Amino acid sequence: MSAGTSISLRARAVFLGGPGAGKGTQAKRLAAAGHVAHISTGDMLRAHVNQGSDLGKQAKSLMDGGKLVPDDMIVAMVKERIAQPDATAAWILDGFPRTLPQAEALDRLLGASAERKLSRVVYFQISDAELKARLEGRRNCNQCGAIWHVATKPTKRVDTCDACGGALLQRADDRPEAIDKRLQEFHKLTEPLRAYYQNKNLLRIIDASRTPDVIYQELVQLMQ
Repeated sequence: MSAGTSISLRARAVFLGGPGAGKGTQAKRLAAAGHVAHISTGDMLRAHVNQGSDLGKQAKSLMDGGKLVPDDMIVAMVKERIAQPDATAAWILDGFPRTLPQAEALDRLLGASAERKLSRVVYFQISDAELKARLEGRRNCNQCGAIWHVATKPTKRVDTCDACGGALLQRADDRPEAIDKRLQEFHKLTEPLRAYYQNKNLLRIIDASRTPDVIYQELVQLMQ
């Protein structure tokens, strides 16, 4: 299935996994093919940081240190986002929930209606060693947002985006010291969500160490 092929997608899904597991890449691709909303709490937070809002200033100090933003702040953002017109029928949540209280808050937001409840939770399983290698080499374009990697997806010119010519930067939370903290937070706070959603019979686990195209094909089957 080619990148531009449309698919029928009416799922309300959560993508879980460690930092760098590929959740965002796959969520964007699926959302574009299925014409549904891709809701990334990380993207929303970074937008606030770039805008210099009060929320952004508070979030930046936490994100730069590899720490999680407080639940109430994230829940409020998600509540506002899923109420928008493009998210009424289907969406993919990428980066939320990250804690059990967030998962419980999401359940309350969606309510008991079958038309609004979660239909699928996908856990991207991959080793910490591979996650570290992915994150340390990741570079983001400061203009178009494209993501590159110094080893697996290098640009033609060092530190220059092939797509738009913008400068490539390493996110503060992709530096080694921040990565270790992010992984510690993930194992402590987010990994318990596997059991939470397993008990609800919503969880599906995929091997996220494979190539993006292979993972995408499996996700299409799971989401349809």
